Amino acid sequence: MSLTQSEKQRYLRHLIMPEVGQLGQERLLKGSVAIVGLGGLGSPAAYYLAAAGVGRLGLFDFDRVDRTNLHRQILHFDTDEDRPKTESASEKLRALNPDIEVETHEVRLSSENALELLQPYDVVLDGTDNFATRYLVNDACVLLGKPNVYGSIFRFDGQVSVFWAGKGPCYRCLYPEPPPPGSVPTCAEAGVLGVLPGMVGTIQAAEALKLILNIGEPLIGKLLMIDALSMEMRSFRIRASDECPICGPNAHIRELQDYESFCNAVPETQSQRKSVPSVTVQELQSVLASGRPHTLLDVREVYEREIAAIHPSVHIPVSDVPAKLHLLNKDSEIYVICHSGLRSHSIASFLIDQGFTQVANVEGGIDAWSEEIDPTVPSY
Repeated sequence: MSLTQSEKQRYLRHLIMPEVGQLGQERLLKGSVAIVGLGGLGSPAAYYLAAAGVGRLGLFDFDRVDRTNLHRQILHFDTDEDRPKTESASEKLRALNPDIEVETHEVRLSSENALELLQPYDVVLDGTDNFATRYLVNDACVLLGKPNVYGSIFRFDGQVSVFWAGKGPCYRCLYPEPPPPGSVPTCAEAGVLGVLPGMVGTIQAAEALKLILNIGEPLIGKLLMIDALSMEMRSFRIRASDECPICGPNAHIRELQDYESFCNAVPETQSQRKSVPSVTVQELQSVLASGRPHTLLDVREVYEREIAAIHPSVHIPVSDVPAKLHLLNKDSEIYVICHSGLRSHSIASFLIDQGFTQVANVEGGIDAWSEEIDPTVPSY
């Protein structure tokens, strides 16, 4: 295909870039991206992909516009309240760039339809906010051989990566199993700085463009972490796992699963969460200084521990705890710590259910330890 005069005018600033040029712009116009989720992440990503001239955008969302989300979901306006997000989003994107094709899918992605619906697109951009859909999108991309541009947000913190099995790790290489239900709060529970998903979603859009253009170094095998409070960004290498159940050499997942069941996706409410003993970071400091026998159990992920850790401690990521209970003494004092105290609360409750007699959750996690006890331990 060749560019029309109108397209040459619209994309002039791309055309004068050696890394893009006319051939690159033509590649973008032939390209396609499935955007799963039209909320905080999907909004900026969709705007920039449409503006850049990605020729076909697939919009996936079954939800309606909610006023409490408008501080970050910039595709939708106040007058759009209660409209389907796909309808609201497609209207804005077609107005922004009438030359591209916008396809709407007002459906809930499931194991029955995901492969068929995602197959026609070159790149899948994951803007979801729940684990069931996140694992579904990952597994569908692995089975289809497509890149999965991942983003996630929590309060002031964001993550971005490109998961592409065969060229690097997939999401399950990093997180083989979902965290216990209720251990990770949603934006509705914990809040999020409105501009943060704008930052993360824009980076996701940049990664999608790089993949279509085949330029630069996409975040394949890297996890980018963003701290909006300190305005620091850190990149960590992540590797494909030989133990990965869907892309490893001994993979046993050959088809899509029941992800609602797998993730036990209906979380406990705050009132339903079991009360477990807890200690402050000051009380933990006293325990560490006392020299009495105890175990400090760190249940964060490997990459988190590489950033910051309290020594000595035993490291068992959340998803590995059930299989590694034999490493812990049921009668020992056990203090469970994570980043902010949420995952550790869930694991402490689990250990008590398994017959452990002296378990306490560390309130505020290593984040509170860094702020209140030892500032030399990095916060993230």
